[in-house]
Amino acid sequence: MTGLLSRTSARGKARWAIVAAMATLALSACGEPPSAKSNDSDKPITIGISLPLTGDFSQPGTQAKRGYEVWQSMVNASGGLLGRKVELKITDDASNQDTVVADYTRLITQDKVDLVLGTFSSLLNYPASAVAEKNGMLYVMPAGGAPRIFERGFKYLIYAQPAIAPKQADVLVEWIKSLPESERPKTAAYPTQDDPFTRPVIESVQAGLEALGVQTVYSTVYPPDATNFQTIASAIASKKPDLVAQGAVFEDGVGLVRSLKQVGFSPKVLFQTSAPSNAGQYSSGVGVENTEGVFYTVSWNERANTPMNKEFVAKYAEMFNGETPAEDAADAFAAAQVLQAAVEAVGKIDQKAMADWLHANKVQTILGELSWDETGAPQSQFLLAQWQGGKVEIVAPKDRATTEKIIYPKPGWK
Repeated sequence: MTGLLSRTSARGKARWAIVAAMATLALSACGEPPSAKSNDSDKPITIGISLPLTGDFSQPGTQAKRGYEVWQSMVNASGGLLGRKVELKITDDASNQDTVVADYTRLITQDKVDLVLGTFSSLLNYPASAVAEKNGMLYVMPAGGAPRIFERGFKYLIYAQPAIAPKQADVLVEWIKSLPESERPKTAAYPTQDDPFTRPVIESVQAGLEALGVQTVYSTVYPPDATNFQTIASAIASKKPDLVAQGAVFEDGVGLVRSLKQVGFSPKVLFQTSAPSNAGQYSSGVGVENTEGVFYTVSWNERANTPMNKEFVAKYAEMFNGETPAEDAADAFAAAQVLQAAVEAVGKIDQKAMADWLHANKVQTILGELSWDETGAPQSQFLLAQWQGGKVEIVAPKDRATTEKIIYPKPGWK
């Protein structure tokens, strides 16, 4: 464990302490939960959303905005919610915790939106969900798998992805376990951004692989604003691990690949968290030829045979210059699907009744079937994806795979 790990671990704890304090302040500042609103109006149903359209999380935040907008277009084309058109009131929280708290407070207490949908990242959803909880508003979030979010006993919180962060990479560990012992990686390195989502993923991978006998030869946590990965890449190269598992948001994932290429080291297995899921932006960043064999876990695939998935992909392309949706857009669309299912099942906008219904029922989404425990944590499984031939294939679990082929070991950089 490096000195950087101990320093950035302390910094990460401090960030969470600040966010927790802000969430507590938000709870104390808000008023009493509102009663169920009238549904007899012909006015549009307004949904309040704060997203990081600028700042550190602007890339996934912009994709989430697109996902919500595609859902809005599709639901309005089919008659709206409860026979009323849907309007989205979207604000920019600039990737700032103070701003996201102010945004949701204003949307709920001043703008008096009918419904809310969540923002992007665990760091922002932690305080934002506290505002919704105090105001008795159902809060369906498209991102935010950090375990601490679900440890507060909230009743109105729902996470619209297959699993929380510590469970996200179970499918990778299971694949490695399925290999003959002689073919498994023997050593591994674990660099991760100091992020409340990426760290639990990588920590669980490390624990799972160590239990299989894979020796840890390097582990470090780097700050969210890190831009130079030469030192980390050189340290990894000196240890020559068979496997590198990186907790990467986006730019840091691209940065490490570029640095590993520069130092001339290519592991047999490269796993990264969110970065490779950013479709063409990732392949453009590292070069299509250098995506070959890269693993990541994903909530969604554009070729999945799930209800409404083909329609979502087609509508996204229609609205956004023929582009293929990124995973973050699909997650936002699924979050809106979950909210829609609750509204339609209850038959009116009753926040408590909708939250209770979701805790007791399953919902079909473009991500597959989702269900939740009493904390709002989902109870399904992620997909193991791999870049092959310039596109993404699902390689596990077998019943949802798009190919039987798995590239192992990963070819060298080009």
